[in-house]
Amino acid sequence: MGRRRSVMSEQLKYELAKDLGFIDTVQQEGWGGISTKDAGNMVKRAIQLAEQAAAKSNGQ
Repeated sequence: MGRRRSVMSEQLKYELAKDLGFIDTVQQEGWGGISTKDAGNMVKRAIQLAEQAAAKSNGQ
């Protein structure tokens, strides 16, 4: 089986970590170093951004 491709690009993940204030943890410890809460917030934020982008492209 091939490696599962991440839905989020590395660039997007770093942007979200920066926005949410835990980029230092990621740079020091990698993605495994962030809390479950931080990971959840990252997913929520990504969904918000995707919904905003979808709304824009639909002319709303």
